[in-house]
Amino acid sequence: QVQLVESGGGLVQPGGSLRLSCAASGFTLDYYAMGWFRQAPGKEREGVSCISSSDGSTYYADSVKGRFTISRDNAKNTVYLHLNSLKPEDTAVYYCAADPLTTGCAASEYDYWGQGTQVTVSS
Repeated sequence: QVQLVESGGGLVQPGGSLRLSCAASGFTLDYYAMGWFRQAPGKEREGVSCISSSDGSTYYADSVKGRFTISRDNAKNTVYLHLNSLKPEDTAVYYCAADPLTTGCAASEYDYWGQGTQVTVSS
C-alpha cells in the first residue's frame, strides 16, 4: 500500500537550516504530485510547497519563497524539502503528501499522507 515516511525534523535556531525527507513506497513517485504541508498549533494545515508529476513545476507559499526548496529524486522514490533561513513562525509539524491526479497545492486535493515530522525554530 502507499506509504510516506518523513524524517529530518528537529530543533534549530533562527536562521538555521534543515532538510526534510519523504520516503515513498507502494507507488512510483514519477506519476504522483508531491507536496509538503505544515500545521502549527491552533492553525489550519497549509500548503508549503508542491511539485508536479508531469513537468516538475513547483509551487511555494509566499511565506517561504526564496527560503525553501522542494526537490524529488525519482530513482530513490524520495522527495525533499530544504528549509533555509528558518524563522520562529516556521515552527510546525511538516507533512508529506502524494496524489496521482492533482495539479494544485491544497491539502484537500491530496489523498495520501505521512505521519509528520516536527520542526521547531527557537533560540
